Amino acid sequence: MRRMSEQKKSPLFIIILTVFIDMLGVTIIIPVIPALFFEGNSTFFDPSFSENNRSLLYGLLLSCYPLMQFFGAPILGALSDRHGRKPILRISILGSIIGYLLFGYAIIIKNIYLLFFARLLPGFMGGNISIVMSAIADISDDQSKAKNFGLVGAAFGIGFILGPAIGGILADSTVVSWFNHATPFWFTAILAIINFVLIYSIFPETLKEKRNEKVSLLKGMQNVATSFKSPNLRAIFAVVLLLALGFSFYTQFFSVLLLQKFEYTEKSIGFLYGWIGIWLAITQGLIVRRMSGKIASEKVLTFSIAAVGIGIIILLIPDNDYWFYMINPFIAIAYGLTSPNLTTVISNQATASRQGEILGINQSMASLGTSIPPLIAGYLNTLNENYPLMAGSMFILCAALVFVFVFQRRKSDV
Repeated sequence: MRRMSEQKKSPLFIIILTVFIDMLGVTIIIPVIPALFFEGNSTFFDPSFSENNRSLLYGLLLSCYPLMQFFGAPILGALSDRHGRKPILRISILGSIIGYLLFGYAIIIKNIYLLFFARLLPGFMGGNISIVMSAIADISDDQSKAKNFGLVGAAFGIGFILGPAIGGILADSTVVSWFNHATPFWFTAILAIINFVLIYSIFPETLKEKRNEKVSLLKGMQNVATSFKSPNLRAIFAVVLLLALGFSFYTQFFSVLLLQKFEYTEKSIGFLYGWIGIWLAITQGLIVRRMSGKIASEKVLTFSIAAVGIGIIILLIPDNDYWFYMINPFIAIAYGLTSPNLTTVISNQATASRQGEILGINQSMASLGTSIPPLIAGYLNTLNENYPLMAGSMFILCAALVFVFVFQRRKSDV
């Protein structure tokens, strides 16, 4: 009995570890890249390269990862429905390892083209989040689904805590003389190698029924079209898209605001984002677990989505940066409640055999929403450093309106 219990627990542990390492790869750049692009003593660019051009290029670089996730998530999700979660997860993590190593090397040799390629590759492979969510759905019943998605969210939060903090510390040569902007990526590559070994050796296959799903490079585009053709998916995926648009403005350009307006260092940015991550982890690891099965996900989302948008716009009010340590926990708690409950609502729209497909569509919408803001915010930032957060708040409040007045009303009509 004990051995069977351990086998049942092991998939969840490896799944959570995979999410954590993926999140490190996403967030470890938060303090590093703004410093590389905007810090006065950065040598990555020629001094004659204007700050406006750097801002636009920064936006393009940030959009690479989620744009490739947009294409990668549905492909990897469909492949995992066809061949199983384990083999596709192994391949995706191997690609991420290569990407992290190339990114660190590109920083050392100051090659902007390699920097872009090295972000594109783990972006595509980072589409394995659809596999992770499918594996969670495989091992969960209706009562435990929100709780298990909450655990994944907690791993997301812990990655959000440690990623920026690790990035800020490992990129700072005053901490250790041989630390530089490339060091965080060597560290992430090592963690990804460990994750690969664990998946290869102890991760059990969770897929019970394989589907001969057709795989297409344009699956992401097809998913967007599918989501807006189906009446029961149209509204909820519009919420996903708008929320991803808004939250991406916040996560990707709040650090630029801190650096440009408040003269934060890499370490200072990392510690503030780590503080935000602590509250994300507390919310998704403890609060969501306690609420699971007691309060319907739809009821939570009615209030939590709007709270995220309100919190972001409040960030623009303070002149003293210590207020950020008081306001950001409010945003983190609201988003921590939103993310797993929204995933639960989406997962409930599909049968067991279509979890990979439906969650692949979900990740496509989220990735599309995450890839667009850097392109817009890079330009908005050249006009005023407050504009990206203003745009983010607007999109999230629109998501709240769609959820309450379109999705819920459609469900009540049915």
